[in-house]
Amino acid sequence: MAEAIVNTIHEPFLVLDEDLRVMAASRSFYQTFKVDPEQTQGSMLYALGDGQWDIPALRILLETIIPEHTAMDDFEVVHDFPKLGRRTMLLNARKVIYETSPVMTILLAFTDVTERRAIELEKAELLARTEDLLRQKNVLLQEMEHRVANSLQIIASILQLKARAVSSEETRGHLRDAHQRVMSVAAVQSHLYASDGIDQIEVGAYLFKLCSSLATSMIGEDQPIKLKVVADNGKLGSAQAVSIGLIVTELVINALKYAFPVPKPRSEVLVTYESDGADWKLVVSDNGVGKQVVTTAKEAKGGLGTVIVTSLVKQLDARMELVSSPAGLAVTVTRAPFTARLPAAA
Repeated sequence: MAEAIVNTIHEPFLVLDEDLRVMAASRSFYQTFKVDPEQTQGSMLYALGDGQWDIPALRILLETIIPEHTAMDDFEVVHDFPKLGRRTMLLNARKVIYETSPVMTILLAFTDVTERRAIELEKAELLARTEDLLRQKNVLLQEMEHRVANSLQIIASILQLKARAVSSEETRGHLRDAHQRVMSVAAVQSHLYASDGIDQIEVGAYLFKLCSSLATSMIGEDQPIKLKVVADNGKLGSAQAVSIGLIVTELVINALKYAFPVPKPRSEVLVTYESDGADWKLVVSDNGVGKQVVTTAKEAKGGLGTVIVTSLVKQLDARMELVSSPAGLAVTVTRAPFTARLPAAA
């Protein structure tokens, strides 16, 4: 009966007496370790299979640990077994003491985890290689970010120098506008760098930084204009953020240049941004004179800034609405239907 029960166990299994002689072995034990029943029954465990189980780790388990404890789980043994090669085994042992007899037996089960350990090792090596590649990628990205930042600064400096050097006021204005556009791209690039290169960036923080740069370079003491940003903490991919940044740059430049032809108390340009998942709404408004009457064909067509904004709005799959009144001008760019929550211009 006991032998039949032992043979139903799928994993290699031994029943040992207190002298570590084999009392019973499962069929799986014979098949796995390629030993004969005649040479196994009644033999010392350490003598089985030409001494293949005479393993120091196993001796420690059976002769030191088991006498002090009734059980031991997942004791790992790595050994070169004859006819099997190098295998990793988990040993589970139980000491059985009978109430009606002084006889003690030890139940010993073997689980071959060689393949499992190989897979774990392969995964660990793959993870290590992946982490190394990620480190290399981050180094390259940082190097690229430094070079892009330096290149943008050089371009911006050249545009600024050229603007100071030319005699034509119209050309100077175009060069200054180009300088602001470059600085808009530089602002999102530096924001990405500060965010450890994460592609999803917080638009509000980016717009605050961008508008601060625009205010510093464009608002003079002779016409103090408040440039204010109100935004939520929504995030967008860097490509979309750059496009929104360029739109804000164009609209803010336009407002600062044309909304207040004469000084006005409490002059303000307000940039608001709010999002709902992938949908968002951007408004650049002012409390200036509003949109002026178009008098020439050139003005009707619009300048470079208008072309840039129109193209970017289309690229973002958004729509643009312009509302002008004596209270000022508001340009709204919306992606998908949106219900506004943030305050409008004063």
